[in-house]
Amino acid sequence: MSKEIKLSANEPLKINSDYLRGTLAEEIADTSTGSIAADSQQLSKFHGMYLQDDRDVRKERRQKKLEKAFSFLIRVRLPAGVASPQQWLGMDRIADEYANGTLKITTRQTWQLHGVIKNNLKSSIQAMDKVLLDCIAACGDVNRNVICNANPHLSDVHSEAVELSRKISEHLLPQSRAYHEIFLDEEKVISSEEEIEPLYGKTYLPRKFKINVAVPPGNDTDIYAQCLSFIAIVEAEKIVGYNVTVGGGMGMTHGKENTFPRTADLIGFVTPDKAVDVAEKVMLVQRDFGDRTDRKQSRLKYTVERMTAGGFRDKLEQYLGYQLEPARDFTFEYNGDRFGWVQDDKGNHHLTLFVPGGRVCDTPSSPMKSGIAAVAKIHKGEFRMTANQNLVIANISDEQRPEIEAILKEYKILNSHERSALRLNSIACVALPTCGLALAEAERYLPDLITELEEVVEEAGLKHDAITIRMTGCPNGCGRPFLAEIGFVGRAPGKYNVYLGGGFHGQRLNKLYRQSVLAGDIKELLSPIIRAYAKERNEGERFGDFVIRNGYVKETTAGNNFHANVEQV
Repeated sequence: MSKEIKLSANEPLKINSDYLRGTLAEEIADTSTGSIAADSQQLSKFHGMYLQDDRDVRKERRQKKLEKAFSFLIRVRLPAGVASPQQWLGMDRIADEYANGTLKITTRQTWQLHGVIKNNLKSSIQAMDKVLLDCIAACGDVNRNVICNANPHLSDVHSEAVELSRKISEHLLPQSRAYHEIFLDEEKVISSEEEIEPLYGKTYLPRKFKINVAVPPGNDTDIYAQCLSFIAIVEAEKIVGYNVTVGGGMGMTHGKENTFPRTADLIGFVTPDKAVDVAEKVMLVQRDFGDRTDRKQSRLKYTVERMTAGGFRDKLEQYLGYQLEPARDFTFEYNGDRFGWVQDDKGNHHLTLFVPGGRVCDTPSSPMKSGIAAVAKIHKGEFRMTANQNLVIANISDEQRPEIEAILKEYKILNSHERSALRLNSIACVALPTCGLALAEAERYLPDLITELEEVVEEAGLKHDAITIRMTGCPNGCGRPFLAEIGFVGRAPGKYNVYLGGGFHGQRLNKLYRQSVLAGDIKELLSPIIRAYAKERNEGERFGDFVIRNGYVKETTAGNNFHANVEQV
């Protein structure tokens, strides 16, 4: 008698949801509470939103016997992070009218709204629809927003990569009309034929699924952190195909060594005409072989780990009906953004602005939100959000450049990128007060920590030397901290695990250096290492390589080696 397999709680929920409908419509219409039921919270993720509450006021509201200060995060689906000026202005208005007045640029190249109360959910989404935006599948157990290099050197090549991102995103969208019925008031079609999800089925995927398209030499989208990546191979200024990597992912759980971040494996090469098919079939292999019993083991990275990269490729080729070609040579040179002005091969100008924490807002010293809106009113090109939470004002003509420069100067944001290299290469997730998973601060604290560390790097003569630094409030890794040369992961309020030794190009995981370090002790902990790096590094040696060579941490050679050889904690 075979042992009955116990599925995770989300699996029967998906099966019985009537293709993601559940009771969402009824609960969103219920004005007696700002919340929705636990099952509906899970289903709402498939429609691009999370229920959150303001943790800063939890205690106060509990004492007053009030329900938590509930609101929703809404994440937009925006393939390759490319938006029109009209879409930017639309989101700017939505943020003011229905959210907290800010726009958060995420590490998946899209907007995130915070502070949307339940009564404003439908109005927000309907307003997005008017500027041809949606949040379908921006969260949940489906393929999420497909990301792509924000500003490669060759504009024609970039256009090809962006187009592939869009094609994959559209092809892998859930077909359920639930989103349109619940949020856009589309009438449900009554039919004698059973509704189907042609790719996903009733169970969708075991967990979230992330796809990336990258054009070397830039790895600003961190291909090694993604479930599936397509690395463009360029010959004679044309994409001749893509190398394929699978099995990357960042999340882990404190204290559970069977959970770990993992860098993706390179498994082959495909021509451009086969890329969408490969994306579909990789997703289907994960659909059919991913772990549905334990959500902590259900990401594609664990599927590849169990099957091995070669075994996964063999299974993928069975699904494809053809073999992948051998991978081709490529080189990554950086994974940060290229700030300031760049001119492409067509003569168009692109300006990359630094956005602290990815938060587009107005402050007394930098009214960025108002300034970008002013640009959007006259801009004839587009906006591109980066996977490092920054913003590119793209495709500016020679004629428009002086006008746009004048606006940016007026709003004190033209030189937003004139910061230390340490700050420019930093990422922080949202964390507190809204993320329910956060164990410590990230977005609100990292700028202050960088200010402290800038004193050290300037004294050491490293102001212009890039070191990747990333902070997340928990080990789920939304800010990709485990690839950073210096990574901070929240352990408890005011305490962080400190990781060192990630690869500057995003190609290598870091290693735990110290556990549960008080925020106030971080500067003292890192100062001697930074000073030693300044004095003792080899020519061209990166910080992550230096700390490994000098024995501060052991090299992490693979995901399953992440927790091994941790000597000093």
